[in-house]
Amino acid sequence: MKKYLFGAAALAFALGVQADDKKAENDSTGGFKFTDVKVVKTTPVKDQNKSGTCWSFSGVSFLEDEILRKSGKEVDLSEMFVVRHCYNDKADKFIRMNGKINFAQGGSCLDVPYVMVNYGLVPEGAYTGLQYGEEKHDHGELSEVFTSFVNSVNGTRKKSTAWKKAFNGLLDAYFGELPESFEYEGKTYTPKSFAESLGLNVADYIPVTSFTHHSFYQPFAVEIADNWLWEKYHNVPLDEMKAIVDNAIDKGYTVAWAADVSEPGFKWVKGYALMPKKKEQKDMSGTELARWVKLSDKEREKENNEISGPREEIKVTQELRQQMFDAQETTDDHGMVIVGKAVDQEGNKYYKVKNSWDTNQVYGGYFYVSEPYFLAKTIDILVNREAIPKDIAKKMNIQ
Repeated sequence: MKKYLFGAAALAFALGVQADDKKAENDSTGGFKFTDVKVVKTTPVKDQNKSGTCWSFSGVSFLEDEILRKSGKEVDLSEMFVVRHCYNDKADKFIRMNGKINFAQGGSCLDVPYVMVNYGLVPEGAYTGLQYGEEKHDHGELSEVFTSFVNSVNGTRKKSTAWKKAFNGLLDAYFGELPESFEYEGKTYTPKSFAESLGLNVADYIPVTSFTHHSFYQPFAVEIADNWLWEKYHNVPLDEMKAIVDNAIDKGYTVAWAADVSEPGFKWVKGYALMPKKKEQKDMSGTELARWVKLSDKEREKENNEISGPREEIKVTQELRQQMFDAQETTDDHGMVIVGKAVDQEGNKYYKVKNSWDTNQVYGGYFYVSEPYFLAKTIDILVNREAIPKDIAKKMNIQ
């Protein structure tokens, strides 16, 4: 996930989520007044700051929510423990592939269960990943250093026996040495024993997407650069992907969400994301049409992207969604967590989403995504298998 990855830098108040089934109105902003209809309990908003690690923050948040749902206990897991292990394994794959795959800060939320299975997990207090003189994550330098290193190794004819040790030295220098064991709430754990203590089973978590260039109900590896593990996703029709999310929220499950956030209708500061329908000459008449034809293309584009409140949005079909993906108008930008449902003052439906860009924003780190935006710009989701409607699960062959 590449674009819009940096969180806000200042601290502000945190906005608590509402209890299940309890309606709550948010103050009107940017012409909108949102009413929460259903919000699932979730752990606090975090701040990835100047790091391209949204995938880890969203995946970790999703697992934290699962722990909270199952045990009622709030656990703060380390995102950088996951990031460090992924850098290590990503470097291996990059060299084995002769540098022909992506090596960058980005990743997938599926990298989190991958690390959990292979290396375990640790609480935030056991591994902050901040060993380079900063109080918040800032990966500009370390990303350049790591990338330069693996490119240099890749450029050599024969690989030495020392490069991996040297790379681990860089990882230790920036993130800190990995803990072999640590104390947590009066007990001693290893990363693997701690992961086992959380009561999670990665087999319970199902990745889902919706594209027509592969057969429905057949898993495939989504062709995005940050899917460096080549993990496979279950492919379902668009209406069924939406039904899975709706059912999950209704039943008290959050959903990890990867999506494009580069659209003009994505208004993070104002707290919403829409896919507005563009104005067209055939829909105008009189003075409105006379004014419109005098505008330049740039002026028309600017006016089309101005949002002052609820407005008509595009109708998203499976075909349109595919066209956007094939044209790379829909790109893999950002990982977040869907935590609820809401409506605006005109009854239009939205998903409430938790971000990892700190809390100094109008809704304390949350924002509202319209259904058309979700349908058009979702890359994939991760959900508990228990939250998938039974008829859809049967067609997916996951029962």
